[in-house]
Amino acid sequence: MTSSQTPAPLETDVVVIGGGPPGENVAGTVRAAGLECVLVERELFGGECSYWACIPSKALLRPLDVRAAATRLPGLTVGEVDAAAVLARRDWFTGRSGDAPFVHDDASQESWVASTGAVALRGDARLDGPRRVVVETSDGARTVLARQAVVLAVGTDAAVPDVPGLRAAAPWTSREATDARAVPRRLLVLGGGVVACEMAQAFRGLGAAEVTVVERGERLLGRSEPVAGELVRAAFEEAGIDVRTGTGVVRVSRPQAGGEVSAELDDGTTVVADEILVATGRSPRTAGLGLESVGLTAEHLQRGYVPVDDTLAVTGPALDPAAPWLYAVGDVNGRNLLTHMGKYQARACGAAVAARAAGRTVAPDARFTAATATADGLGAPAVVFTDPQVASVGLTEAAARDRGLDVHVVEYDLGSVSGAALLADGYRGSARIVVDRARRVVVGATFVGQDVAELLHSATVAVVGEVPLERLWHAVPSFPTISEVWLRLLEAYPDAAAADRV
Repeated sequence: MTSSQTPAPLETDVVVIGGGPPGENVAGTVRAAGLECVLVERELFGGECSYWACIPSKALLRPLDVRAAATRLPGLTVGEVDAAAVLARRDWFTGRSGDAPFVHDDASQESWVASTGAVALRGDARLDGPRRVVVETSDGARTVLARQAVVLAVGTDAAVPDVPGLRAAAPWTSREATDARAVPRRLLVLGGGVVACEMAQAFRGLGAAEVTVVERGERLLGRSEPVAGELVRAAFEEAGIDVRTGTGVVRVSRPQAGGEVSAELDDGTTVVADEILVATGRSPRTAGLGLESVGLTAEHLQRGYVPVDDTLAVTGPALDPAAPWLYAVGDVNGRNLLTHMGKYQARACGAAVAARAAGRTVAPDARFTAATATADGLGAPAVVFTDPQVASVGLTEAAARDRGLDVHVVEYDLGSVSGAALLADGYRGSARIVVDRARRVVVGATFVGQDVAELLHSATVAVVGEVPLERLWHAVPSFPTISEVWLRLLEAYPDAAAADRV
């Protein structure tokens, strides 16, 4: 293309780089406020969550949940899992057809962007100075100028640790696992976090003869309350999943492409599998983003993530906090690597951008405003969709004590609640709340058991709303539901209904 053919810069109010759920929500929010917006996506509109994370993984797990629940009740006939049918349903949700890897139809997502009035631009974007973005499209480079803000919503990639032979073995990451065309006979999973646990159980349930989980830490789900990892491990072992904690991989080999893979462990043993899944963490997609063009170098990032304040404005020595224009939402800022929290941040970010564009002051340290992501610091709600499920919000006991809080912990056997006993014979589960003694409010809650995900929002309201225990007594749970555990937890708290508080 000659210089005479180079298109003039496109001007708009807001440029959003990244078309996943956080980016889409920023675009929707600023468009609702009347601002013009260009949303740039290099792969698929809808992002990682829609095609290779939340949606396909839960589509794989849900049939297994239903089957497991049916086995716990008398009078029902439970058949075998049709893996091909489960994979086909997964494909429907992700818009996939054919056998080519990572080919999905994002037309509906792109149409949604257009329906908001935002401009959808497909290409690889990078910053090229303040409020200036260069997009490499299939038709050449295009410059987009932002009058108000540029928002980074580029997400993260799966991290592959530097283990000898691992990269050469062409391991699966979360993408290959959720996009798999068939169930491997033997699967080795490296890691003990959410992705590792969900995919280990999914492939075992779909028919893998051998699944081995290797976790360097001492327990599964190491960031959760210990009871979560204990109950999930027990379920895994009952299902025939080989769990090895406190163990690392020292070397991986795959002599023939597509052949079996061997992993030598630091305990002297070797695991042989048909596929190896690496689920040991994520890395922010900041390489090639042009951060250095606005004065952000590696030393200004936090473990590689882009630092932000509570309005999601990026902080850095070359950025004026009194006139913010660069923002980062979702995984790339490292605050909470969860889709729903990225969307939450996006709504706050969009509100902040719109308010500042209208000349209104937005204080980053203000709590619970539409333009500040206060909940990020309270402990994000999260669900691990294993069987048993793990649902948690707020702080664990260890995290609360690390913050210097004087806490009291109450635990209760979920299987003792009538609603749980009716749900499944032999119901096994646990409920735990962490209470700040000084303020008498719940700062953390964890539920482990069948179908506990739907308990989580009540806990989230209690934690984020900082509801006093005395008021929680008046939030009466219906009988017979699992939610009755709230009453049992309150009853177990010392002096929760003491006469001197009447």
